[in-house]
Amino acid sequence: MSNPTPTPPSNGLRSGARPTKKRVMGPLDVTLFTVSAILVVDQLTASASIGVAAIGWWVLTIVLFLVPSGLITAELATAYPEQGGIYAWVRRAYGRRWAARTTYWYWVNVALWMPSVYLLFTGVLVGLFWTDASVFAQSMVAIVMVWVTVLVGTQTLSVGKSVTNANAVIKAVVILTIGIGGIVLTVRHGAANPFGVAKMLPDLGLAKVFLPVLVYQLLGFELVSSMSDELKDPRRDVLRGIFRSAGILSVFYILGTVGILLSMPLEKIGLTEGLVETFKAVFGDDSIWPWILGLGVVATYFGNMVTWSLGANRSAVEAAHDGELPPMLRSETRRGAPLWAFVISGVIATAVLLFAGIFIKTQDNLYFALFASSSAIFLLPYLLLFPAVLRLRRLDPERPDSFRVPGGRLGVWAAVVLATGSILASLVLFLWTPGVAVEWSYTGPLIGIVVVAIAVGEVVVRRSLRRSGGSSQAATHPDRAPAERRDAKPMEIMR
Repeated sequence: MSNPTPTPPSNGLRSGARPTKKRVMGPLDVTLFTVSAILVVDQLTASASIGVAAIGWWVLTIVLFLVPSGLITAELATAYPEQGGIYAWVRRAYGRRWAARTTYWYWVNVALWMPSVYLLFTGVLVGLFWTDASVFAQSMVAIVMVWVTVLVGTQTLSVGKSVTNANAVIKAVVILTIGIGGIVLTVRHGAANPFGVAKMLPDLGLAKVFLPVLVYQLLGFELVSSMSDELKDPRRDVLRGIFRSAGILSVFYILGTVGILLSMPLEKIGLTEGLVETFKAVFGDDSIWPWILGLGVVATYFGNMVTWSLGANRSAVEAAHDGELPPMLRSETRRGAPLWAFVISGVIATAVLLFAGIFIKTQDNLYFALFASSSAIFLLPYLLLFPAVLRLRRLDPERPDSFRVPGGRLGVWAAVVLATGSILASLVLFLWTPGVAVEWSYTGPLIGIVVVAIAVGEVVVRRSLRRSGGSSQAATHPDRAPAERRDAKPMEIMR
């Protein structure tokens, strides 16, 4: 196979001076950022709704997906600790066009995900305090939260990391409360559901429903590498951060799920109000703690959006600087933070929320459509990310010393097959559940949004590459060292 040829920067995209980035993220910050990105508190009820078998499902998914995906990301992150993360790795492996597509999907998914998250944010407020709020009023509050996210994201990373660190701590407190509270409640009154080894074993026949739910909750190891130039020691800290956070995530997801199942009978675990009801079961209906913890859960929605937008927008900036996304996206503040990438994502989210407030009378309809479509788009970059490690091992056999997926060729191939297969299966199962009649009122709009988003991306990428005059063939980064070298649909479970 011929070696990729470095592509020189065209039309001055990289010739101008860029703001100097300060290395402000230490090892603890990297671990907390990764936990903040991946640990999703509001989806615990989705996994608990599986029943006691959720414990076996978690163990299976951790072994067959979390571990291989973490090992692959650790190899890529330590071999190529470059700003942009997933963008830089896919560019090295597959060239500019696929890197541009990957980064666009990564970025636009966050822009589409933001409205659904903040509609959920306002929905919880409605359940707690604001019972008579209209969809329009909820949309206005959601828009405010969008622009607070943009404001935080365009500050120094020191500001952003304070949010992500706090978010990880709040999530830990909430899950520890659920887990320990469930154990205490069981000691006093007995478990709400019968436990036993046989009941914990996963029913493989239900994989078509629950596999995407659990895989979705374990994605994001690569996100912190989008800001590699702002990490104090990206090779060391990302490697340690992945291993530490993998342990934390495994314990917390299982602990939180067990806590809910110990506290709440399976038939009473609601997908939206389940956490608050669990808090009430632990502390009592008259206690103030369910409301305090409920507000803590709401705060994690904001923390999630800050975390993912910090990473995705930085990847978009790098692609724009290389001429693979519109030049407007390359704009950065004097502090070295993305500017127009954040602003445009805020504009997209605002437009969607205004449409919702004016034309949609039921919040659930919009939330489900946006959440489902953004989740499907979210999975697409990983179909390129995980196989990239195989191609880069062939293209770059003499790369600097870095962590490698153990087990030689067999080990890395097994990791790629498991990780990529899980993503592909999840993507298919998001759109179609075998044995269940297609509900076109749900599936049709979902597929439509995904197709439109991808089509717009193709136009954006094509025009950007044409403007920059660059080749779409595989090429390394121009200013870095060359590489020679049950009957239900998954989305219904997650609602």
